[in-house]
Amino acid sequence: MTEKRWGLTIPLPGTVAEQRELIAELPGLGYTDVWSSEANAADAFTPLALASVWAPELRLGTAIVPVYTRGPATLAMSAATLAQAAPGRFALGIGTSSNVIVEKWNGIAFDEPYKRARDTLRFLHAALRGEKVTAKYDTFEIDGFVPAVVADPAPPVLLAALRPSMLRLAGREGDGAIVNWLGADDVPTVAKHVREGAASKGVSDPEVVARIFVLPGLDADTARGIGRRMIAAYMNVPVYRAFHEWLGRGEAFGPMWAAWEAGDRKGALAAIPDEVVDQLIVHGPAEKCREHIERYVDAGVTTPVIALTVDGDPAPMVRALAPR
Repeated sequence: MTEKRWGLTIPLPGTVAEQRELIAELPGLGYTDVWSSEANAADAFTPLALASVWAPELRLGTAIVPVYTRGPATLAMSAATLAQAAPGRFALGIGTSSNVIVEKWNGIAFDEPYKRARDTLRFLHAALRGEKVTAKYDTFEIDGFVPAVVADPAPPVLLAALRPSMLRLAGREGDGAIVNWLGADDVPTVAKHVREGAASKGVSDPEVVARIFVLPGLDADTARGIGRRMIAAYMNVPVYRAFHEWLGRGEAFGPMWAAWEAGDRKGALAAIPDEVVDQLIVHGPAEKCREHIERYVDAGVTTPVIALTVDGDPAPMVRALAPR
């Protein structure tokens, strides 16, 4: 990873179709990547398929596709199709997602997430190379899947990870890790486990993609108010709570968790300290935001991906946040 990368999450606020001109403008602004997500809005693949035509210079990535909500073969087919349409420009990011998305929204049991991620990585590496797969994994069994679409080159597969075992798995059996909801000062703690995993197969520079939440152009009080709502929505999900306990924020988040569990939503928001919001949410003037994002890169992130939160037309802030 020698090229300096600068990514943006798509689709941006608004409808996908109306973003054609802005996405086409991204390479000229200095953006190298666009990365999608998949929760309760757009699916992960359609925005990237459009971007592959609108801005053929951009690298495309999913961050992430849940490993539970598509069958393994369907996931492989979707990835191979997009990788064939954009040769050498697509990276597949997968992850376990959360019990909320998997169980509550999709009615699928959120069982053995580590094993499911590991098994999916192993299956995908074979299927995306075009191999016939007949295998019994711990969490699913494949009987005679023959991929009829095979991209050349096969896309790299990255794994979303939060804590040490999954981070090492991302480096050991994946092509790198995708992380989010961490501060710039947390990056060395996280990245070292990815590097440890990658070192076991002789790789010294695994990719580390970080989705970074950015609220530009707002005064501090407004940005922190929005940021508190975003943080509370995630930090009360078990996997993110465990992540921040591991990072050492148990004491800082303790009052928020206690108020939330007591049903006091207003009190929970108020209990999130300003300094924690400032660590996890990039806000302020565009130049200050760029400097904050660069801190993630200096700390070990190879691909920063801006997740932009704005009211109204996102184009002015997309342009203002372009790399200098």
